[in-house]
Amino acid sequence: MEHSRFVAGEQLAKMLESPAMARRPDTNDRPLTTSELNELRNNLSHLSPSSVVDFYRAAHSDCAPERKPGAKALQQLVTAWKILRRWKWR
Repeated sequence: MEHSRFVAGEQLAKMLESPAMARRPDTNDRPLTTSELNELRNNLSHLSPSSVVDFYRAAHSDCAPERKPGAKALQQLVTAWKILRRWKWR
C-alpha cells in the first residue's frame, strides 16, 4: 500500500511541475512528399499575387508558436514565401 501511494504522489508531483499537459502526437501532421510539394509550388505560381499573399498570411497564422505548427504548415509557409520572393526580384 505504501508503494502505491509513493507512485501516485510521484505522478502528481511530475504533473504539477509541468505548466502544460502533454500533447498526443498528431498523426495527421506529416511532411509533404516531394510530389505534393511540387504540386503546391506549381499551383501557387499560377495564382494571382494577391491570392498567394492570402495563402501566405493563412499559412503564417497557422505557424504561430502558440499553435505548435507541424512540418506541413511550415512547408506551406516557406513555399509561399519563396514564390512571393521570386516575384519580387523579377
